Amino acid sequence: MNAPYDGDRGQGAGGAGPSGGPPMPPGPGQVPPTPDPYLQDAYDRDPYLAQDLSVQDPVGEALYDRAAHPPPPPGTYQQPQPLYQQPAAAQYPPDPRVWAQAPAPEPDGPSRHLPYGDTPATTQFVGVDDLVSQASRDDEQPDAFAHLFRDQEGPTGSAPVPAEPEPAPAPAPPKSGGRASGILKSSALMAAGTLVSRLTGFVRTLVMTAALGAALLGDSFTIAYTLPTMIYILTVGGGLNSVFVPQLVRSMKDDEDGGEAYANRLLTLVMVALGVIVALAVLASPWLIHMMSPTIANDAAANSVAVTFARYCLPTIFFMGVHVVMGQILNARGKFGAMMWTPVLNNIVMIFTFGMFIWVYGTSAESQMGVQTIPPEGVRLLGIGTLLGLVVQALAMVPYLREAGFRFRPRFDWKGHGLGKTVKLAKWTVLFVLANQAGVIVVTQLATSAGKLSGKDGTGFLAYSNAQLIWGMPQAIITVSVMAALLPRISRAAHDDDPGAVRDDISQGLRNSAVAIVPVAFSFLALGLPMCTLLYASAGTEAARSMGFILMAFGLGLIPYSVQYVVLRGFYAYEDTRTPFYNTVIVAAVNAAASALCYVVLPARWAVVGMAASYGLAYAVGVGIAWRRLRNRLGGDLDGSHVIRTYARLCLAAIPAAVLGGGVSFALLLGLGEGAFGSLTALICGGAVLLGVFFMAAKRMRIEEINGMVGMVRGRLGR
Repeated sequence: MNAPYDGDRGQGAGGAGPSGGPPMPPGPGQVPPTPDPYLQDAYDRDPYLAQDLSVQDPVGEALYDRAAHPPPPPGTYQQPQPLYQQPAAAQYPPDPRVWAQAPAPEPDGPSRHLPYGDTPATTQFVGVDDLVSQASRDDEQPDAFAHLFRDQEGPTGSAPVPAEPEPAPAPAPPKSGGRASGILKSSALMAAGTLVSRLTGFVRTLVMTAALGAALLGDSFTIAYTLPTMIYILTVGGGLNSVFVPQLVRSMKDDEDGGEAYANRLLTLVMVALGVIVALAVLASPWLIHMMSPTIANDAAANSVAVTFARYCLPTIFFMGVHVVMGQILNARGKFGAMMWTPVLNNIVMIFTFGMFIWVYGTSAESQMGVQTIPPEGVRLLGIGTLLGLVVQALAMVPYLREAGFRFRPRFDWKGHGLGKTVKLAKWTVLFVLANQAGVIVVTQLATSAGKLSGKDGTGFLAYSNAQLIWGMPQAIITVSVMAALLPRISRAAHDDDPGAVRDDISQGLRNSAVAIVPVAFSFLALGLPMCTLLYASAGTEAARSMGFILMAFGLGLIPYSVQYVVLRGFYAYEDTRTPFYNTVIVAAVNAAASALCYVVLPARWAVVGMAASYGLAYAVGVGIAWRRLRNRLGGDLDGSHVIRTYARLCLAAIPAAVLGGGVSFALLLGLGEGAFGSLTALICGGAVLLGVFFMAAKRMRIEEINGMVGMVRGRLGR
């Protein structure tokens, strides 16, 4: 039984001896038989010899008798049970509510169960066990049958096969929160910088509105101030913001020097291109003002002020582009804070500049200054201060680059080093922003015309820009910060052809940003009026109320606007810039058409309010198209059910919160008035009611993203 049965092999010539012993040696003249690989080691090592003592000692076997081992008394003999039988049926069926015990968590750091060094928190409930982990082990066996008796061998058997020495345990890496924790830290740093930047930007806007008012003079400066940003985005800004980050990441991964030469070539190329663009833009400033607003260009005084402001502001294109390239180099190296914090310096310089203007000439309500009465010295002061702010912002990036180990050395060997591919990719991005800015130009022309036709403050382009600035703040703080930390990782996953990782990161970005974006969007709808009457009271009650209505119209459009931003990052990760271009053409066309319809149908006082609502409608159309295209790109799966369920539950929780909070706010405005005290009271009380109702409703709905955020906050606070 212990050795393989050899049958009648010993009966024939050349066979083995009796079946009970080892084979006999061949006689004289006989050819030795070919050894049987299945029998040659069968008698060398019998594992049962170590267990059965009677086989080892024949004398003890002969002395074995019934006297030494008497049979059991009558009536106590146990009938042998069959070897294999079905286990007895359980008295009660299993309880489906009781789950199996979860396996113990794996230790921190890389181990043989976690060959890729994943964190134990992500694998302790996946089902990793020893059987699967050790399935690939193939220990060397002494013979063909030893593995059959490995379970019966004991310490008294023959010498065991020496086991391989276990490798020394690797030193445990420092504990960290893993990949998700790194993203949260980077996002928190960028969100803090963006928050401070946006807050100082609000102060800058408040001071600008107080100094210039919300009439034609304010519109003239606003158009001149936004013109450099528009030209920058149309020329190189779109490619720098979306295309060059994946290219920088790829050069750092593939190039021998870690991508430093590529970054130097890119920065040199951008500086040369921006210098040429600035020279051409300054020469063409009158034509550019006419393109932005024929209403202002046809007014001689307004056109003169706008062109002068533009010639001071247009050189900021150069420093704006240099700042963005330096920031993208730092982002590709994992340094995310500098690009978000340095704009604070620009805002501080501009706040100081406009503060000096108010100190010299007084506020707009006091001086009643317009395009005919503003002195040339005042125009010069505001122009130089605006230019100086961007210069300080760009130069502040140099210490961060040195700390990251980057040294700028101009390189003009642009050919044959991958920049051509980057420019080719950026071509579609330039067309993308061209289509987007075409819609912006249409809205600018219509808004300035509507403001002049209405004859009321706060119904023109400055009011539209101020409301849009408030409305875009949550998206810039939350969505942009989250995706700026995720974009390098999404780019690496796309480069490695891992659509599942791209899908998971995009789904994570959408759901994490929705926790704040959805309630804030409903907050703008419910509390837009007291928010603007409080912030822009220096421009007059009528202008502030008009801005409040515009902000309310913008409100819900924040949701599709944020979703569109996240979804387009998936195309950029795959270096697909053509699809975002076509998508933006559709968005811009819908926005321009709906805005023109509002300008024609609505009264001049409410035309800009309709244009604000058209902006969100256009992005809602664009999201539907972009979502379907990205889902097809990722193999038909974009985690849509999970994302839609999260947004739907958040909206269901926000609707009653907005109704109750808006009702409380409106009642307080009627009772206390629209002054500073009444607006502040209405905003605080209405906001508290809105947030409280939203949180309770979301908790009752068990929205997992809300619970995760609350748990993270409690963990940070140590509660």
